[in-house]
Amino acid sequence: MKILLAGANGYIGTRLIPVLLEKGHDLICLVRDKRRFHENSDYSTHVTLLTGDLLNPETIEDFPADIDAAYYLVHSMTGNKDFAELEATSAHNFIEQLDKTDCKQTIFLSGITNDSHLSTHLKSRRHVEDVLKEGKSALTVLRASIIIGSGSSSFEIIRDLTEKLPLMTVPRWVNTKCQPIAIRDVLGYLESVLLNQKAYNRTFDIGGPDILTFKKMMLGYAEVRKLKRYIITIPFLSPKISSYWLYFVTSVSYSLAQSLVDSMKNETIVKDNSINEVAQRKCLTYKEALELAFVKIEQNSIVSSWKDALNRGYLEPGFMDQIKVPQNGTLEYKVKTPFKRDVKEVLNNLWAIGGKRGWYYWNWIWNLRGFLDKVVGGVGSRRGRTSNINISPGDAIDFWRVLLADKPHKRLLLYAEMKLPGEAWLEFKIVERHGETFLSQVATFRPKGLWGRLYWAAMFPFHIFIFKGMAEQITKFEVSA
Repeated sequence: MKILLAGANGYIGTRLIPVLLEKGHDLICLVRDKRRFHENSDYSTHVTLLTGDLLNPETIEDFPADIDAAYYLVHSMTGNKDFAELEATSAHNFIEQLDKTDCKQTIFLSGITNDSHLSTHLKSRRHVEDVLKEGKSALTVLRASIIIGSGSSSFEIIRDLTEKLPLMTVPRWVNTKCQPIAIRDVLGYLESVLLNQKAYNRTFDIGGPDILTFKKMMLGYAEVRKLKRYIITIPFLSPKISSYWLYFVTSVSYSLAQSLVDSMKNETIVKDNSINEVAQRKCLTYKEALELAFVKIEQNSIVSSWKDALNRGYLEPGFMDQIKVPQNGTLEYKVKTPFKRDVKEVLNNLWAIGGKRGWYYWNWIWNLRGFLDKVVGGVGSRRGRTSNINISPGDAIDFWRVLLADKPHKRLLLYAEMKLPGEAWLEFKIVERHGETFLSQVATFRPKGLWGRLYWAAMFPFHIFIFKGMAEQITKFEVSA
C-alpha cells in the first residue's frame, strides 16, 4: 500500500516509519527540509520524500495520485497566540492537497477531549479534527492521553520533576486524572486502524490500563527509580505561577509550560472502549512503559525526542541553510589547539559535548548562562541532548541547535537558541595539515545594533578563558573506566 506521512520528522512520525516499512508499505514522507530527514533517519533511502511547509501551500510538492492512506501527525505546542488558527490552516492546506489524490483514509492522532470545558490546545485539536473531516477520504481519529516513552515531553517532565526535587510543593492540577499510554501502544493502534474499514469515519479514545493523577504518576516514577519523594499540594498557585514553576524546574520552554498547565485542568480518561472492536490490544501498564523507556535511555537508543522538534520562534524551517557561517558584519573568536592523540578519540569527545558530559571547561559558567537564559524567557540549558553519543542536524544540545554534524569530515556546527542581542554560531573542526593535527574552534557572533556589540565586548574576556580551556580539554579528555 502507498502511505503518505505528514509530520515524519516529529516525535511520533519518526517512530512510526519503521513500523510501516516493516509491514511492507510504500512510504511517502512530507517534510519541510529533505536534508534534515536524510541526516536524521536511518530509513531515508527506503522512503520517498516530498517537500512542503503546510503553512505555505505554494511550497508543497504534489502528492502522488495513487495514495491509499495518509497519516496527519502535525501538532503544535507553541505559545503563539495564533497557534489555533495556524493549526487549522495547516490541516486545511493538507486536505486541499490530499483531495487531489485517490486517498481512501486519513488518520489523525489527537488528544482526549471528553470534558465540556476544554483548554485552548485541546479545543484546537478538536477543531483540526473538524477541518480534516471536510476532506473526501474517510477520517479515523485516535485520541490519546499522556504518552509515555523515552523522549516524550510528558515523560521528560515527570523525570525532571521527580529526579530533581525530593520535596515538591505543587499546584492542584497534580490531582487531575489521566490515562497514560505507552508510545509502543500508540504506534500499535496507529498501524492497526490503517485501511481497516471498521475504523472509517470513526473516533476512538485510546489509553493504557491505569487511571492515575499526575501526583500518582510522579510517585510511581519515584518507586521505579527507588527514590523517596514527598509531594505537598498548594491549592492557591495560579496557572501563571504554575507555568513559571514548571518552566524553571523542567526543560520545557515557558510557552510549552503554559500550554501544558492549561491542558492539565482537563481529565483525559477513556470514556469509550470501542477501539477494542477494531484493534484488540493488551496495553502496557504505566510502570511497564516507564521501565521500557529506561531501557532505551540506558542503551542510548532514543529514537526521537520532543525537544528536537523545530518550533517557530527559534528557528525557521530552512534553518539548515545557515550551515555556511556568515562572514559579513560578524565578530569572531578563534582557537587552534594542536594535539597528538588518536583523532577518533578527540572526535568522540566532540560528539559527546553538552548534556551529561557538559562543556569540558568551567561548566558552572555554562550552567549559569543557561539559568540566566531561563530568567529572561529563553530555552535554558536543561534540554540536554537526546543521545549521549550520536548527533544529527536539528538536534537540541542544551541551548544550542545542531546545524551540521559531519563526522566523516570532522565538522560540527552549532547555532545558539539562547536569548541574545544578535546571532551566534559555534564551529568545531579537526584539521590534519602538513603533518600537524589540530582542533579548530570558532565562535562567530553577528550583533544586532549597539547592544549586540556591547554584549560581545562584555563577554570577550570570558571567551578568552572558556574557549581556550574547552578546546584543550576536548583534546585531552579521557573517559574513566
